[in-house]
Amino acid sequence: MSTIFDSIGIDPGIIIIALLAIVVILIGVMISNGMRLTRLERKYKMFMKGSDAQSLEKTFVRKFAQIDRLYEAKENHEHAIKTLEQHFKVIFSKYGVEKYDAFDDVGGKLSFALALLDKDNSGIILNAVHSRDNCFLYLKEIVKGESYVMLSQEEVEALRKAVNFELGEMSEDEKNLEK
Repeated sequence: MSTIFDSIGIDPGIIIIALLAIVVILIGVMISNGMRLTRLERKYKMFMKGSDAQSLEKTFVRKFAQIDRLYEAKENHEHAIKTLEQHFKVIFSKYGVEKYDAFDDVGGKLSFALALLDKDNSGIILNAVHSRDNCFLYLKEIVKGESYVMLSQEEVEALRKAVNFELGEMSEDEKNLEK
């Protein structure tokens, strides 16, 4: 065999060293793959711990059933939200209050004008006029921020507050009540 290497002009020692290096590299790769396989087996055993294939299948079926129930609940919630959105279009979501003294002999600002409007600025104005002997309540319809009947100064102010009402923003009366 050395005659073959001699005829090629290669030293057999170099080939032996090269083959030895390849063997060392392959042994390193084998050890690395063995360690990876051991780790994978450990993870697999941990995953399957206390479970056989049938109980694992039951676990998956149970989880998929939970996902189906969650999907149904999501659908129900979406339907409920759409219903609420439709209801919110017609409820009174804005208000304005103006308190005043209707008569000079009655103090304490017991009379008030209350404007209740929906998102389109349509709704009602309630005006409660308080005197020493009686209390009168008047109702006026508001359509798109305007009334077909003449409004008093207090009713106009209550309507202005309701039209400019911002959710989360406190009115002056609410700020005064907190103080």
